[in-house]
Amino acid sequence: MSTIRIAGVDKSFDTTSVLARVELEVPNESITAVVGASGSGKTTLLRLIAGFEQVDSGSITIGDVVVDDGDRFERAERRGVGYVPQEGALFPHLNVARNIAFGVPKKDRDHLAELVDLVGLSGLESRYPHQLSGGQQQRVALARALAIRPAVVLLDEPFSSLDATLRVGLGRDVIRVLKKSGTTAVLVTHDQDEALALADQIAVLRGGRVKACADPRSLYYDPPDLEIAASIGEANVVDARVEGDRAQTVLGPIRFNGDSAATVTGEYSVLLRPEQLVLHDTPHAESVVGTVDEVQFHGHDALVMFTLDSDRTAGSGRQLLARARGDLALKPGQSVWIEVRGHGKLWATSR
Repeated sequence: MSTIRIAGVDKSFDTTSVLARVELEVPNESITAVVGASGSGKTTLLRLIAGFEQVDSGSITIGDVVVDDGDRFERAERRGVGYVPQEGALFPHLNVARNIAFGVPKKDRDHLAELVDLVGLSGLESRYPHQLSGGQQQRVALARALAIRPAVVLLDEPFSSLDATLRVGLGRDVIRVLKKSGTTAVLVTHDQDEALALADQIAVLRGGRVKACADPRSLYYDPPDLEIAASIGEANVVDARVEGDRAQTVLGPIRFNGDSAATVTGEYSVLLRPEQLVLHDTPHAESVVGTVDEVQFHGHDALVMFTLDSDRTAGSGRQLLARARGDLALKPGQSVWIEVRGHGKLWATSR
């Protein structure tokens, strides 16, 4: 078993607190994405698990072994942890085969040919890093991390330097390799879409603490607060007045989730994801009217920024986001009719 357990971990550098009472469990053979703003402590957390830094207090356990509790401290090379840094950090004077084999005793190299094939590098063993694409270099870095047969693999924003198309394809391949090898993994990323697509669970770091940890679907549709809602995917947050079983908003009446249902009439904020706002280019029953401000076309769909005509008249200029079908040809300045589908998520509003 290679479950990672982080319990009450604190870490400061000089007088600056970076992590405070961090609690996190990464289940065996699962992939956990750690997301958060710059300076939230993501990389520090990864370095503590790897053994590059030591906790000030609390403990880190990998499998059944306490690797760091402030007193006991297993050195990085004794933890059975593979590490994939942001830029790959390959040895420029070693070819692919020798980069992957670095640090692996000769008697334990029988599996390397299979590993090279697994990460899609067959035929490239004699090439040097400068002869590889960025994606190929990251595959070498992953293979090198897996070559020691680690219990855990840590990935520190491994796709951030790649272009978008390559990043998506390589991300899928890396997850396939990790799943096939049965490796427990922690992925640090600043890319929300990457975390939602690749991870079994997502941990949100804010102010040095884990503020939420759940599977991607739960965190996306039922986040614990508005700030986390906005940090995981695109979000629309509008004011609402609850009357009975409906929330009255500028988008019309909206049903809300039963588990967050208000028990009394009052003022609330309601979360709606862009795909819940359905746009029509002709008048539509039970819809409100808006004007398109900007369209970001993605082929299969488009992210449309629009302003409600009622807001525009009132001078507020508040923009909302919708995901529209790619074949719905919308242009800035065009009128659209907005229909809300599904349930909203409510939070009480302080007045």
